[in-house]
Amino acid sequence: MPNLNSVHLIGNCTRDPELRYTPNGTAICDIGLAINRSYTTDDGQKREDTTFVDVTVWARLAEIASQYLKKGAPVFIDGRLQLDTWDDKQTGQKRTKLKVVGENIQLLGARPPTEAGAPAPSQPARTPTPASSTRPAPPRDPDLDVEPDDIPF
Repeated sequence: MPNLNSVHLIGNCTRDPELRYTPNGTAICDIGLAINRSYTTDDGQKREDTTFVDVTVWARLAEIASQYLKKGAPVFIDGRLQLDTWDDKQTGQKRTKLKVVGENIQLLGARPPTEAGAPAPSQPARTPTPASSTRPAPPRDPDLDVEPDDIPF
């Protein structure tokens, strides 16, 4: 029998992403996601429910998420479900938590404004911009030497 473990979520970040590293240097980023659902009850009342989901992304994707996502930012996450199990240190009881391991993300919404205060174009530039452009250069990190327009999402 075939198996499928696939999750597709669109929501807003509930907090700034939290980036950390494993002892061998692999990046891990935890993202809180709020997903809203609007519906109408049988008696005609409009309701809205919010579901909160914890998402973890790894490696280069974790570094990108921590750099570009902020609290309130809309994001699409494609991933899989994972069940974590541990023993509670205080009570000794077995604990479980279902979370999403993100395997791909897409940033949604507008780009942040440029330094001059003018809104950035909604579509990414397809031609190189000269160094004298009014667009500020992103901060450089030797491990993260990539242009925002080169990110494949």
